[in-house]
Amino acid sequence: MKNNDAPLNETAFFTLSAQDVCAATGISRATLYAYVSRGIVRAIAHPGDGRKSLYDRRDMRKILAGKKRGRSRQSVAASTIDWGEPILVSKITRIADGQFYYRGKDAVVLSDAMTLEDVARHLAGLRIDADRCGAPDFAPADHATPFDRMIAMMAGQVTGPTAGDGRPAAAKLMRLAALAAAGIGDDGESPIHVILARAWGAKSRSGAPELLRRALVLCADHELNASAYAVRVAASAGASLPASLLAGLATLSGTRHGGLTPRCRKWMDQVAKGKIDPAFDPVGNNVPPGFGHPLYPDGDPRTRAIMQSCGQTGDAFWAKIADQVGQATGQHPSLDFGLALLERELDLPKGAGLAIFAVGRMAGWIAHLFEQRQSGKIIRPRAANG
Repeated sequence: MKNNDAPLNETAFFTLSAQDVCAATGISRATLYAYVSRGIVRAIAHPGDGRKSLYDRRDMRKILAGKKRGRSRQSVAASTIDWGEPILVSKITRIADGQFYYRGKDAVVLSDAMTLEDVARHLAGLRIDADRCGAPDFAPADHATPFDRMIAMMAGQVTGPTAGDGRPAAAKLMRLAALAAAGIGDDGESPIHVILARAWGAKSRSGAPELLRRALVLCADHELNASAYAVRVAASAGASLPASLLAGLATLSGTRHGGLTPRCRKWMDQVAKGKIDPAFDPVGNNVPPGFGHPLYPDGDPRTRAIMQSCGQTGDAFWAKIADQVGQATGQHPSLDFGLALLERELDLPKGAGLAIFAVGRMAGWIAHLFEQRQSGKIIRPRAANG
């Protein structure tokens, strides 16, 4: 299956002939063609000879890496956990060729007009009527960040009286999470992005509600990331709705997941004040926080959309900083950079970027939860003694 519609910036990777791939990997042409048909290896028509194809050299490297580690049962299982092959069947989100799709539809295109409520309906079949949810006020501690309030609210739901375990209850929990992040009560009519804009003092800023709407949609799901997997593990064990979602929130807080967003915000503040070189990494990993994503070697489409919406292209300050870091490290800005940028550009409360991540991701977590329940299986890997 040839991909003749590969983006121009992608075609630079399609340089290998069938003979090149087979010679380098030791596979037969029949196996190569089978890999292409299954989407393991990408191909485009040869520009000089339509009867031939050119193959993606990145996919050849994946084949070589797989052969190097061997294909024993244990090695295959171990490789899946570290950015490896899929380990669960899911129809929610697909990531391929530098793009991602919500149930077959380009998520960046959906973010042009959909609200988070629309995406929750698309991904999880939720109907979120603001007046029907009737979410109560949430009284936060004065010092709590928006994300802290979400954790506290969800933990209270876990230990509180059961209020249903189906999609209506999930819809209410999603809105409750947004109200907790906002730190205000429900007006019974506003969509989530307007609630956040009002609570965070951003509604008066030109285009702020629309920027939040787009960011929430772009955060809604991202396949089997760590937090979605945590939700599925909890759901597979029979945990309640709030308990499963609390597992997702707890995992998202990690500094190698959503917790990168506040780290990136601190880095941006230092760069903006001229205190550090933009390519400086305070942790010592050679890449600043908020840069690099294994699934997007040519740049994260979510971040591009957020930066464009914020006007950070061309000679704009943060666009130039991102380009400078890219030249120094070879890494592009990730979603964490985009959310930290949005937090700065709209002068949102500290930690709002992570809260946007968490509120948006509720839609995907709920979809994963119900999909996992439908499978009827418990997620229980074996441990290899080594």
